[in-house]
Amino acid sequence: MRRAFRLAALTSIALALSWVFHTQILAALGSFLEKSEAPQRADAAFVVAGDISGHRILKAAELVREGYAPKAIVSGPDGMYGFHESDLAIPFAERAGYPESYFLPFPNRALSTNEEAHAAAEEFQKLGVKRVLLVTSDYHTRRAGNLFRAAAPGVDFVVVAAWDEHFSPRGWWRDREGRKTFVTEWAKTIGEWLHL
Repeated sequence: MRRAFRLAALTSIALALSWVFHTQILAALGSFLEKSEAPQRADAAFVVAGDISGHRILKAAELVREGYAPKAIVSGPDGMYGFHESDLAIPFAERAGYPESYFLPFPNRALSTNEEAHAAAEEFQKLGVKRVLLVTSDYHTRRAGNLFRAAAPGVDFVVVAAWDEHFSPRGWWRDREGRKTFVTEWAKTIGEWLHL
């Protein structure tokens, strides 16, 4: 009886503390997903696939324009209504005012960031790339950086975050799309930890 009472008391205290500090806890969980760096000069920028908003390719184009990299390699898994993602992303960036010469399409058949990292590792070796600005959405920076570093240990990756209008590490729970992004990215992160 005494043990059950203690357990109930501890559970109540834990729930009360979780409620009092829920904002800090949620912000810490969101912030864990982001691990980005300031851009540095590199041999190329690499646009990680999976961003239908175009923020990743525009960030990479901005980095090329600012002289951080001579080109942006644009990953393009197939399967988007018969197109590779790069077939759609590069014209999108051109319409935003960036010249086609900034971009190098990289069509591939990757179905995950892990598969994309391994495919890109071969491309980096072929191109003689030693330092890459890895451009992806802020919530995806930690996981993408880990996967690309594991797939291409001979390449120095600088992970640069592209803005996402729905996900804010310190306020993701206030936006429905931000909540969906949080749950999906944490599920994928845990899946990587468990090698699923």
